[in-house]
Amino acid sequence: MPDTHTILIRENSPLRPYNTFGIAAHAARFTDIHSTDELRAALKVQTQPLLILGGGSNILFTRDWPGMVLRNCIQGITEARKFKNRIWVRVGGGVVWHNFVLWAVGKGYGGIENLSLIPGSVGAAPVQNIGAYGVELKDVFVELEAIELATGKRFRFNRPDCRFGYRDSIFKGPEKGRFCITSVTFSLTTNQHRLNTSYGDITKTLETMGVHNPTIADISTAVIRIRSSKLPDPAQLGNCGSFFKNPEVERAVLEPIQKEYPEVPHYNLADGRVKIPAGWLIQQCGWKGKRVGNTGCYEKQALVLVNYGGATGQEVKNLAFAIIDSVEKKFGVRLEPEVNILPTEASA
Repeated sequence: MPDTHTILIRENSPLRPYNTFGIAAHAARFTDIHSTDELRAALKVQTQPLLILGGGSNILFTRDWPGMVLRNCIQGITEARKFKNRIWVRVGGGVVWHNFVLWAVGKGYGGIENLSLIPGSVGAAPVQNIGAYGVELKDVFVELEAIELATGKRFRFNRPDCRFGYRDSIFKGPEKGRFCITSVTFSLTTNQHRLNTSYGDITKTLETMGVHNPTIADISTAVIRIRSSKLPDPAQLGNCGSFFKNPEVERAVLEPIQKEYPEVPHYNLADGRVKIPAGWLIQQCGWKGKRVGNTGCYEKQALVLVNYGGATGQEVKNLAFAIIDSVEKKFGVRLEPEVNILPTEASA
């Protein structure tokens, strides 16, 4: 094992380059991790509270981080096992998610094309159980490896171990903050792909592309076009994509909303509840396109909060909770942030 001199620890390090909201916060200590050996070395000298950072696309810093930040930069894509119609691919936790999708599509491997252009890293993807256009990470997940931060021990988690839910996993609940995910293994199809074109605007976009018998590459291209048209580029306008989860509610909650708004979009869930798009609820409350100081609600998609330049994390948080309160007052539905707001009370 290398000694601690192989890792470079920076003091009072700026975090603005490492969060897509572009918030100007600092970490008391910061280091990049390129291997499990480097991770274990850093854990020997880490300062509490400890934060594992991936692509920074799901984090809102409301002030400086008082402890140590470890940025997961572990790379590598390995074809681990081949079967008749599918392949297992093991991917380093620090690999950019969209780069992995493009690699898979380029190889002709199917299953994640609907998840194109989702920001963030592979290691963060299982934490959130990322999903889009009818596909979730759990649909292609095999296992992951993680290092326990307290001990440096390696653990392996299969799909049941992760307890995946809607934008949820064990790593957001009981095991939050306990592990650093170093690799994830996916099961992708090599032929006989099951294409999912039924969700959102994919079918319409394929038609405008003149595609009638789509390939996985066509679906990836369509998803990229849709996302690019609805979501701002973080390099141009700081954001974390969808700030809120789409609420899943009992049908009794939907019924009074339907009486006043018969056109309310909703999706039936297997457990008898319904999912209502948070963006629709926010838009009905008049927030879409509204600017408050240096932050605001994106003009093309009400789910997205943006940093127009110079916004503080506290400004964005205040806007988010003003939106939450107004939606609850109007519809009786309380939205939940999808973004992790840091520091939490426990880590402050």
